[in-house]
Amino acid sequence: MTQIQPNNALLQEVQNAVTILKKGGIILYPTDTIWGLGCDATNAKAVDKIYKLKQRAESKSMLLLVDSLNRIGKYMREVPMLANDLVELAESPLTIIYSEAINLPDNLIAKDRSIGIRVCRHAFCQQLIYRLGCPIVSTSANISGMNHPKRLSEVSNEIAEQVDFTVNIKFEGHPTFRPSSVIKLGVKGEVEVIRD
Repeated sequence: MTQIQPNNALLQEVQNAVTILKKGGIILYPTDTIWGLGCDATNAKAVDKIYKLKQRAESKSMLLLVDSLNRIGKYMREVPMLANDLVELAESPLTIIYSEAINLPDNLIAKDRSIGIRVCRHAFCQQLIYRLGCPIVSTSANISGMNHPKRLSEVSNEIAEQVDFTVNIKFEGHPTFRPSSVIKLGVKGEVEVIRD
């Protein structure tokens, strides 16, 4: 969907964020939808930090961002063929909830072993995930139950002051300023629209 072409400034900002993520830190960053909190999705301690920062119960799982369809297969026991078509045809950000997640911390996966994943078409996020080498958690940058921030200026001090790194606003690109659509895919190809 986006927007900014990688350049030296963007790549340096990506590297700064990757350094924080590899140390188990939390970042405040722009996505293709709204501003989010993120961490290395394979790091259970970092995931726990986000739950605590958001004051959110672990029973409410968070979603992942990946840079390409190819990366999804490493974290799902099986990726339905329909998922490829849905991602390729989506004209706006689409999160797909997949069954039977693997290779991810238990505190990130829902009790039914499902997880939401979005292929992010945002230049900063794509470079970040590519250089980190694994998915990143994406959850709105707010205390649970409060309004989600569309812009960096809407992020509360309570959140902004507790993250380890805030991405420069100049890398925001052109987000939709609204949460993604959400579809749940069953193992046999069942489709359920959760949010359109």
